[in-house]
Amino acid sequence: MFTGIIEATGKIKSLQQIKSEWRLCVDVGKLVLDDVKLGDSIAVNGCCLTVVEMDSNSFSADVSNETMDCTTLGSLKPSSRVNLEKAMLANSRFGGHIVSGHVDGVGELQSSEADGRSQRLTFQVPKELCKYIAAKGSICIDGTSLTVNEVDGLTFSINVIPHTQEETVIGDYLSAQKVNLEVDLVARYLERLMSGTEETGIATALDESFLAEHGFKD
Repeated sequence: MFTGIIEATGKIKSLQQIKSEWRLCVDVGKLVLDDVKLGDSIAVNGCCLTVVEMDSNSFSADVSNETMDCTTLGSLKPSSRVNLEKAMLANSRFGGHIVSGHVDGVGELQSSEADGRSQRLTFQVPKELCKYIAAKGSICIDGTSLTVNEVDGLTFSINVIPHTQEETVIGDYLSAQKVNLEVDLVARYLERLMSGTEETGIATALDESFLAEHGFKD
């Protein structure tokens, strides 16, 4: 699990195809790897990857074709900057929101404009993700925990303060930039509870009768 608080930015050293899948090597920059061991997880632009090789300055991870197809990792090139976050510890400070590192879809930057010292960014999202995005809710963009300002149809906007622009890859974004999106984890599970499990025949829908049955009454 992650928090969406970026610890450092790194750079892609290499992205090579090995047999039928891929091996990604990342120069970690200022990220400290002293407490990382083989098998640990590190989020790269919001994608949870498993460390399979490492030294003091870099790590490598195997990336499946599914991940390459469903995220922006396939567009990375040597020297591309990436956001990095190590998996959180049980005694860590929880500074962002619950992030799984499982990308839900790819969005596209539609516009960027100054808003005081901050920058207001508007993104278009896949239609199937719109229902999970709410004003003042949380969203993860390339691994960065951010607050949604406004939602309008297939687009949403955020404000990015100067610190976040400087400490993440968001400051590098260009028009039509493709980004990894992870919607709020609670929203996904709430939808499942509300819809029930029709395919199994088990009625688990969260409705008025369910709430009344379990003691939630007016």
